[in-house]
Amino acid sequence: VYETFDSNEALLTKVQSGSTPYDIIIPSDYMINKMRKLNLIKKLDHSKIEGLDNIDPQFLDKVFDPGNEYSIPYFWGTLGILYNKTKVPEDLKFEKWDDLWDSRLQNNILAIDGAREMLGLALQSEGRSVNEKNEVNLNLAEKKLELLHPNIKAINSDEKKMLMINNEAWVSVVFSGDASAIMEENKDMVYAIPKEGTNLWFDNMVIPNTVKNEDAAYKFINFMLRPENAAKNAEFVGYATPNEKAKELMDPEVTSDETFYPSEEVIQSLEHYEFLGNEWITKYNEAFLDFKMGL
Repeated sequence: VYETFDSNEALLTKVQSGSTPYDIIIPSDYMINKMRKLNLIKKLDHSKIEGLDNIDPQFLDKVFDPGNEYSIPYFWGTLGILYNKTKVPEDLKFEKWDDLWDSRLQNNILAIDGAREMLGLALQSEGRSVNEKNEVNLNLAEKKLELLHPNIKAINSDEKKMLMINNEAWVSVVFSGDASAIMEENKDMVYAIPKEGTNLWFDNMVIPNTVKNEDAAYKFINFMLRPENAAKNAEFVGYATPNEKAKELMDPEVTSDETFYPSEEVIQSLEHYEFLGNEWITKYNEAFLDFKMGL
C-alpha cells in the first residue's frame, strides 16, 4: 500500500492521527527533526541496516539528524525556476529570483503551493535566509510576494507538471525532480538555480512508531540502499540520488549535469529548511495565506 502527500505537513497530520500504521515514511529534512521531537519516529537499529556505506558522506550526519539515528537518505534536490526558452524574453535566464517579478511575465508563472518555498525565495531575493526569524523581514517578504500577483497564473503542486508540458504557462517554481520529469516531455524547458541560493532539501526514509512490520521496514531500507535499485529508482523518479555507488551505474550524462547534481561548492552555498518552532511556522503559514488570499 503506497500513498503520496502534497506536503510534509499533510504527512505529519496523517501520521499524528494514527489512522494508518505505516511501516516506512519519507519526510523531508526539517520535518524529520519535528517528528523526532514529537516522538513519532523510531530510533534506528544500525546493526540491521546494510549498505549505508554506499551513501555519499556529504549526505550523512546532517544537522536535522546527527549520526543518522532516525533517518536514511533517499533523495535530494533543489528548488529552482523552470522556464520555456522559446516563450520568455531572450534576456531572461533566471539567474536571480528577482527575474520572476519581470513585468513581461504577466499571468505566466506557476507558483508552488508552499509557505516555506515561496516566502523563502522572496527572502533570498533580498539576501536573507530561508530560515528568517525576524518579523519585519518576514513581513517585507510577504509584501514583495504580493507584488508578484500580476505574474501568477496559478498556485499549485503536482498539476504544474501537465500545465508546463502543454505550454500553458511559461515559468514555474519547481523542485528539481519535477523539473527533470517536465523536461523529459518538453524539450523547450530549462531549469535554473538562482545565484542568491535556494533550498537544498533531503528526503529520508524513517520508521514511524506505529510500525507493524518492522523487520520488513528494515528489509525495504536495505533493498533501496543497494546500488542497482537506487539507480533504477533515481532514473525513474528523476530526483538526485545520494547513493554514490548507484551514480556509477547511471548515465554519466545525467550524473554530470550540474543542474541536477550541483558541485560540492554549490551545495555548500545552499540552505536547508530548519524547523523554526510552531510559533514561527504559524507566522510563515499566515503570511503565505494572506499572499494567496490577495490573488
